[in-house]
Amino acid sequence: MSLKFASNLSFMFTEAPSIIERYKLAKEAGFRAVESGFPFGFSIKDVSEAQKNAHVEQILINVFTGDVSKGELGFAAIPGEEENFKKSIDLTIEYAKALNCKRIHIMSGKVNKVTTVNDDVYVKNLLYALQKFEKEGILGLIEPINNITVPNYYMNSFQKGLDVVKKINKPNLKLQLDIFHLQHICGNITKNIKELLPYVGHVQIAQVPDRHEPDTSGEIDYKYVLSILEKEGYDGYVGLEYCPKSSSVDGLSWIQKYGYEL
Repeated sequence: MSLKFASNLSFMFTEAPSIIERYKLAKEAGFRAVESGFPFGFSIKDVSEAQKNAHVEQILINVFTGDVSKGELGFAAIPGEEENFKKSIDLTIEYAKALNCKRIHIMSGKVNKVTTVNDDVYVKNLLYALQKFEKEGILGLIEPINNITVPNYYMNSFQKGLDVVKKINKPNLKLQLDIFHLQHICGNITKNIKELLPYVGHVQIAQVPDRHEPDTSGEIDYKYVLSILEKEGYDGYVGLEYCPKSSSVDGLSWIQKYGYEL
């Protein structure tokens, strides 16, 4: 078995100013698959044409998160925002269908002081999304994000995320396991990969703390971590959600150095 990698167009190939242009750059670099945040400012037609022209598979898209300039990062855990949540899900499904994308990352939003009200509305909103996703054959993903990178993000614990996945207990809801966030939140990477992987629908990587390429200086030995993913039987794409230290293409040398290929 050998791992396969997808470029995250929201983080890589920023040599081009827009996500639309980055599809072509990812293809030229050798990628067969990409993932991205929601493509703000671009129509479904714009994005789907760019993807089709580049002949790459879109494996993941983030949900429409609201006004990022105002700090909005999704609505799932925000009481009173249920209608905005439903609209965001419906809109993202339309983009996903046009891209033939079968994974949507449902972002929870920021909460200053979490209460059981947030917990209840989060589960209720997820159930709405999953019902919609089921009709389209889409997998819903929830990702624990660390409080250093995103302060006050509601879904900030792998234990909390796992508890939600187990509570809802639907085949189209899984965890998104970003090793960058895993290290920040709780570490103990080997044990956590082995325990979490049965509940994981997608994996992402970046070095800690600077979020550069896996082989840059940092806390994580990614050659080892990637070997664990292989040994544990992970057969999905590994999303490269990192900020290249220099050029995106030059930074890809780690893939061959670690014994993989695009």
